[in-house]
Amino acid sequence: MDLTVVTYAVYLLVSIALTLWVGRTLGRSGRLFLHDVLHGDRKLAEAVGHLLIVGFYLVNLGFVALHLKIGGSVDSAREALEALSVKIGTVLLVLGALHLANVCVLGRIRRRGLADRETVPPVPPQGWTSPAVGV
Repeated sequence: MDLTVVTYAVYLLVSIALTLWVGRTLGRSGRLFLHDVLHGDRKLAEAVGHLLIVGFYLVNLGFVALHLKIGGSVDSAREALEALSVKIGTVLLVLGALHLANVCVLGRIRRRGLADRETVPPVPPQGWTSPAVGV
C-alpha cells in the first residue's frame, strides 16, 4: 500500500477522533455554563448546546476533509510523520480557535445578561411622589 494513503488514513482517524473527543468534552462541560448564560432555562440551554456541538462538528470535520491533501507523495516514514504533525497540529489549532471563539461569544452573552439583571431595582418601589407644583 502507498505510504501516502496510509498517511491520509492515519490523519483522518486521529483528526476525527480528536474532533469527537473535544466535542463531547465541550458539550458535557458547557452545560452548566449555558444554563447560567441562559438564566436557568434548562431546555433552551440543552437546545443551544446541541446546536453548538453540531455546528462544531460540521465546521471541524469539513476543515479536516478540506485539509486532507498533502501536496506531494510521501516516500518515507519520516515524511509521513512530518506531514501528520503539520496536519494534526493545524486541526488542533483550529479546534482551539473555535473553542476560544465560542467561549468569547458566550462570555459576552453572559456579561450582557448579568448587566441586565443589575438594572432591576433591588426593592420594588413603595410609592410615588407627586411633582412639585408652582416651583
